Amino acid sequence: MASSPVVAKPGSPLWKVVGASLIGTTIEWYDYFLYGTAAALVFGKIFFPNSDPLTGTLLSFLTYAIGFAARPLGALVFGHFGDRIGRKKLLVVSLLLMGGSTTLIGCLPTYHSIGAAAPVLLTALRLVQGFALGGEWGGAVLLVSEHGDQRRRGFWASWPQGGAPAGNLLAAGVLSLLTTVQSDATFLAWGWRVPFLLSAVLVAVGMWIRLAVDESPLFKEALAKAEARKAAQQKTEQPPLVAVFRHHWREVLVAMGARMAENISYYVMTTFVLAYAVSHVHLPKQTALNAVLIASAVQFALIPLFGALSDRVGRKPVYLVGAVGVAVWAFVFFGLVDTKSFGSLVLAVTVGLVFHSAMYAPQAAFFSELFATRMRYSGASIGAQFASVAAGAPAPLIATALLKDYGSSTPISVYVAIAGLVTVVAVLCARETRGRDLTGIEPGGEEAGERVEQGAVAAKPAAA
Repeated sequence: MASSPVVAKPGSPLWKVVGASLIGTTIEWYDYFLYGTAAALVFGKIFFPNSDPLTGTLLSFLTYAIGFAARPLGALVFGHFGDRIGRKKLLVVSLLLMGGSTTLIGCLPTYHSIGAAAPVLLTALRLVQGFALGGEWGGAVLLVSEHGDQRRRGFWASWPQGGAPAGNLLAAGVLSLLTTVQSDATFLAWGWRVPFLLSAVLVAVGMWIRLAVDESPLFKEALAKAEARKAAQQKTEQPPLVAVFRHHWREVLVAMGARMAENISYYVMTTFVLAYAVSHVHLPKQTALNAVLIASAVQFALIPLFGALSDRVGRKPVYLVGAVGVAVWAFVFFGLVDTKSFGSLVLAVTVGLVFHSAMYAPQAAFFSELFATRMRYSGASIGAQFASVAAGAPAPLIATALLKDYGSSTPISVYVAIAGLVTVVAVLCARETRGRDLTGIEPGGEEAGERVEQGAVAAKPAAA
């Protein structure tokens, strides 16, 4: 059904909305990935010092995985209120929660100071991080998707996705700089705290930028229509969570399946690889961090390109290339790392993130186009974050356990390949969403024009 594209109000140009979303997501992902990087390199030694190195890393990754358990709760809470009162307000709350918890991690006493209470406090703050991130992603990508036009939605909506590699780049960069200028003893004593305390400054910058943008005009229009219907019918609107599972459960399952290969491959190839390279292959921390730095910089540049490509050829073809690519590359990845060559390590992570980008870039527009406006924050967040519990949360943990049990990377490659297969099936089960009018999506995933056309076809036999 043809319609005029929805554009931002003059006071909030699209570039400003994109910039605010990108900077905000970069800061939140910096906080989140900083924990993952520190879990791979530091936390096992200072919060679980009585374990052997691999077991300490395993326990450290366990606290890392626990943070994912709070992400579905964050998706439910933020999605509900984001669909009720707006995207912008919830994004401000998520940024404050994430920045506050990350700063407090930088202030934590270690195991040698307060014993078992140290990892308990670390886990509690990780849960707050997970809760905040569970609500951040959906709001950030929707704010851009709902401001932009349908012709270039894949390109514009992919920019907040760039916050993930940018945040990882920033986190790995700060840690890499500190490990370069500090001795191992100094870094373990207090140097690791610096990047966590730096989060307070970054959050202040992010808040200043995020508060300067307007609410999604598409959401405000949908809210006004809902209020008018409520006044005319004297009828209470269904809570977004109930509406999602009633009308969009198929789309939720598609989103969850689509996340499997994307989420698992990313955390294996950026977080677990640090522990694998340092503990198993015995490469210096600096070498491993530099490889992730280079690969993340390449990915940041590629994401908008893949987003633009999805506007030309469709979301599904680009996504499928990424899913098949990571499934195959997983068997090459560890062989390259095992060579102990810095060039091979960079190649392994970079190519892995190229395939990941092919999934991650169109994902924002793809998920936005699956759900109706008044339940879009809930639907996109639930699909994305519930999948993360089964995918990203245990990925480094499972990879570490497989390495410990088998002493080989082959089972890890099989694990990533199975995730790729699940994603391929999920994406093939979805309809192409490129070019969908977000204002016309009805509960159940159809566009208004499709529903009218289907009704007209169904009426023909009766008329005959």
